[in-house]
Amino acid sequence: MKRFSLLFSAIICLWLNVASALAAPAAPAPGPKDKCPVCGMFVHKYPAWTAAIRFSDGSHAWFDGAKDLFIYLNNLPRYAPTRKPAMISAMLVKDYYSLKLIDGKTAFYVIGSTVYGPMGHELVPLAKQTEAQEFLKDHGGKRIVRFHEITPALLKSLE
Repeated sequence: MKRFSLLFSAIICLWLNVASALAAPAAPAPGPKDKCPVCGMFVHKYPAWTAAIRFSDGSHAWFDGAKDLFIYLNNLPRYAPTRKPAMISAMLVKDYYSLKLIDGKTAFYVIGSTVYGPMGHELVPLAKQTEAQEFLKDHGGKRIVRFHEITPALLKSLE
């Protein structure tokens, strides 16, 4: 019975590792010539803040932070007139603590903190609500917002 229990535990651990690897967003890396379409900065210079939109054709738009990703997303006709929202297959932002790319739609964003990104005030992405609350407290943040709350007016307030 003990062997069966150990074998079962090992199989469950393996299955969970495979499942989490499959669920995690792909980890693209911008090249040295990739520029943010919003501000024109070279994205690779800011690896801790990198964000990306992946399109259904496999191409990416790279950003030097989540704020510029949302500015782009909220004005797609200006920044990418040939693209439509339906062509977006993923939105990825860097988790502040782990520096891993996470799904931008499920992230928690802290605004108004003392931590600045490459373009100044930034939406600081975190994967977990508890970490966002901790960050908010530790870095003087004003509030935590979710994907659906990030509006052009909110982005303007970060300028």
